[in-house]
Amino acid sequence: MLYQNITQKQQLKIHPQQLQMLHLFHLNTIELEQRIQNELEDNPLIEQNTDPDLATSKNDKEDIQDYQDWDEFAYDDSPSYHAKYSQQEQMPEKPIVESIDFRTEALTQLSWLQLPVDEAELAEFIIHSLNEEGFLEGNAETVADDYSMKRLKIVDAVMVDKVIKLVQSFEPVGLAATSIQECLAIQLKRMDTKRPDVKYAIRFMEEFYQDLKARNFNRIMDVLNIDEEDIKIILDLLGTLKLKPVPKGDSTPVQYDTIIPDFIVTQEDETLHVSLYKEKASSLKISNSWKAKVKNMEKGQGTGDQATSKYLSNKLNAAEWFVNAIKQRESTMLKVMKAIVKVQFDYFNTGDELQIKPMILKNIADMVGVDISTVSRITCNKYVQTPSGNVLIKNLFNEGIANQEGVAVSVRKVQETIQQVIQEEDKTSPYSDQQIAELLARKGFKIARRTVAKYRDELRIPAAQMRWNTIHHRSAAA
Repeated sequence: MLYQNITQKQQLKIHPQQLQMLHLFHLNTIELEQRIQNELEDNPLIEQNTDPDLATSKNDKEDIQDYQDWDEFAYDDSPSYHAKYSQQEQMPEKPIVESIDFRTEALTQLSWLQLPVDEAELAEFIIHSLNEEGFLEGNAETVADDYSMKRLKIVDAVMVDKVIKLVQSFEPVGLAATSIQECLAIQLKRMDTKRPDVKYAIRFMEEFYQDLKARNFNRIMDVLNIDEEDIKIILDLLGTLKLKPVPKGDSTPVQYDTIIPDFIVTQEDETLHVSLYKEKASSLKISNSWKAKVKNMEKGQGTGDQATSKYLSNKLNAAEWFVNAIKQRESTMLKVMKAIVKVQFDYFNTGDELQIKPMILKNIADMVGVDISTVSRITCNKYVQTPSGNVLIKNLFNEGIANQEGVAVSVRKVQETIQQVIQEEDKTSPYSDQQIAELLARKGFKIARRTVAKYRDELRIPAAQMRWNTIHHRSAAA
């Protein structure tokens, strides 16, 4: 028998060109240049104007120079100031230490493995996504979203989680950990897991981490059936571990990549000006000769078969869309950045991070009149050059909390206060999260203990017991 069923469902369909537009918003300056270069190679109808500022003028070549080459310098018998510089000083024999970035080491270890192409590309992406301390910011789902958007390849979170665990097996130990808890657990699992203290320490990290942070030792002792002496042995073991995969002052020197900003904010008197680091829309154009040829072929006046005419017509449409998309990208980016500067004027004017005001993506989206996803793509993985240095734009977004006067205060200012309180504490008797919450309340920030613990974890500051244990271990080692 035949049955008819009525079903109702919702589907979100994105036009391919809209997806490509979001992808263009997501690209930073270097990635955009590569994208434009690929389009120039693929589409003959797009042309790029030569930047006159980069071209060497003929007059520059005709400038008078002291010496054109080595032969002229060597056989010049006229006495001059250069004679005292002609003698070569003896070079030092001490070899120069080669600096190796931990990412370079990880990529080298990756090259030793025989992985499928898709897993190798994903692992390389994860390694380049690590911050300067070796942590992976975000979980498998966020990494999957970033990878899918940047590479235009759909990848699921299960595969990302598998590759993350693979990278975590590299050196230095703890690499690609997403938190201090995971960093400590990775180090413990590299030890002899048959040792009782290591076994219990792993359970501390996996099952009782929150109790450890809250110093709820009684519950841990009841569940694991251990005594205070065992607790002390385990805490001493945890004190020997490093809290970060690549701690500051590590023996391995770290090379920092040169940051190429996407925006430039300059200050003139009391006015802030926003501009793009490199404008590409003005240098791109459609070839007039090819455009005329395509139009003639569409009218049947040119030479060529129907397939050629259709191919060139599609290329013309793609070229026109791409050039207009670059113009729209740059126009929208400037609007978004100007709105951010307007909200964070005090920060850009002074360079003081405590002046950063509460700001979320929706605030900027409403000011510019675009979707929140557009603002998210534009501000993701992009830097702005300010008079105080390069700033990651996403760091300017933060939620706020109300102080005793009811004024919204940025989370960054609260975190800065927490960090200052911990720095000024007695190292032999560190403050607990509850004590920090009470001290913050006296300063006008009334937040819960669990909120203090959250912000402290974001600052990658360990709990009070771990801070005390680290100091105790260092003192004992000394």
